[in-house]
Amino acid sequence: MYTVAAYYRFFAVADPSALRDELRAAFVDTDLLGTTLVAPEGINGTMAGSAETIDRLLRFLAERTGLDRAEVKFSTSEKAPFRRLKIKRKREIITFNTSAVDPTRPGQYVAPEDWNALLADPEVLLLDTRNSYESEIGTFHGAVAPPLNTFSDFAEYVRENLEPEKHRKVAMFCTGGIRCEKASAYMLQHGFPEVYHLKGGILKYLEDVPAEQSQWKGECYVFDERVAVGHKDYKG
Repeated sequence: MYTVAAYYRFFAVADPSALRDELRAAFVDTDLLGTTLVAPEGINGTMAGSAETIDRLLRFLAERTGLDRAEVKFSTSEKAPFRRLKIKRKREIITFNTSAVDPTRPGQYVAPEDWNALLADPEVLLLDTRNSYESEIGTFHGAVAPPLNTFSDFAEYVRENLEPEKHRKVAMFCTGGIRCEKASAYMLQHGFPEVYHLKGGILKYLEDVPAEQSQWKGECYVFDERVAVGHKDYKG
């Protein structure tokens, strides 16, 4: 059985190449599989391995990057969800293609256990910030799914379809939290007064909220050999 850990953290990385090399050297000879991206704005990864290796990885990341284990999304897989280990340096840990956003100044986090109450507010516009092929197989009840081919299309969608004066309360979600966190920073910094995003994303919601209380419909697309996951893949 593989333990799968999905994580990210926005923070200023002084030397992304050095952090990449250190991480690679520490785990290249282990059973760790998956991808971690390192950029000046932070780290982003989904890794799989034995429970012992994942524990060692998270202790390493806590020491080097300040990653909080409580923010990590855990699941399991009977088969290897990745084929090899990849640790890469990138310009961004999630591509947005605009310099007009500071991801360290996001909107308000909403914990999974508080998400349903927010969705019940009729004044809230709920946005799915994932790609269209992801939202087609599952999303939250009442969500608007913009026609996005890539995450970098989101800023254009906002400019052409939303107005701060009209859409005063906006809540967003994505797979693991990274896209909606960066999107929330963009909207907040462009005049939208109340911007919320699901802390830990859909994966944390599936992990923490019991299926019988869930507002999630369908399955959640994931970027590994599993293709999609649901409540059945998480501890309720």
